[in-house]
Amino acid sequence: MTAIGSGATVHQRVLKLMGNRFEISVVGDDGQWAAKCIDQAVAEISRIEKLLTTFSDDSQTNQINAAAGIKPVKIDHEVFQLIQRSLRISELTQGAFDITYGSIDKSLWNFDVNMKSLPNAETARNAVRLINYKNVIMDSDHMTVMLKEKGMRIGFGGIGKGYAADRAKAILQQNGVNSGIVNAAGDLITWGTQPNGKPWTIAIADPNKQMTPFSTLNISDMAIATSGNYEKYAVINGKKYSHTIDPKTGLPVTGIKSVSIICPSAEFADAMATPVTVMGISVGLDLVNQLQQLACVIIDDNNRLYTSSNINIKN
Repeated sequence: MTAIGSGATVHQRVLKLMGNRFEISVVGDDGQWAAKCIDQAVAEISRIEKLLTTFSDDSQTNQINAAAGIKPVKIDHEVFQLIQRSLRISELTQGAFDITYGSIDKSLWNFDVNMKSLPNAETARNAVRLINYKNVIMDSDHMTVMLKEKGMRIGFGGIGKGYAADRAKAILQQNGVNSGIVNAAGDLITWGTQPNGKPWTIAIADPNKQMTPFSTLNISDMAIATSGNYEKYAVINGKKYSHTIDPKTGLPVTGIKSVSIICPSAEFADAMATPVTVMGISVGLDLVNQLQQLACVIIDDNNRLYTSSNINIKN
């Protein structure tokens, strides 16, 4: 069934899933058909949430965490593969992306107006001592995973929303949706075109004026994810600290306001946005420039714009 006819419009649903605002948009001329398609996408996202959540004792994530330092845990093939892909991204980013960040004590960094000082370097380093993706032991023969050290915890906050967006898109396409958008709290993936046949475009927000676009990009058949410090940060002695923590030092990252990653997969875009922030402008762009089908836009604390070599922005 083709989704686009002469009376095609965008059918949209906004709801809270995985603790975030999801917006699912389907282009079609039959509202009932669009609603059924969206129902199936929502069911898929909810299924993934049950697997990955840390808010439910029986989720696979929490089973792995509960057995840290004790024994391997048998998990679904799907979760096993997601962990494998996460570990590959850790290798690629030299640990700047790490799903074992779950052991961080959140009380150290309460990013709000009341935060007046940074923890000292030793306290911070101690808080991140259990973060080490190399201590995730995978056994593909038995489909098990084990965290080597007691107290280690994994979490999919840096990759799960993107994975869910990719899966929702796949379900919608299987149901004949030729054009649409899945927006998972700003990590979004698009395919096809708008009802008028034009490509989907996105505005990159000006970090100082969130409602003002900084520039626009065509993103049809692409995903984009943005990691920014303009929503959560602390100002200490006049310096702005991002809510993004460097997993090596345990201290907040400075210097970058936002990183937007554009590539064909929402999962990969989601996973790469934070490590580029941690790596910094020159190292981050150098990595992006070495990878195929990956583009990046960085805005620093002084509102300077940096882009990877394969992108051309007019602002």
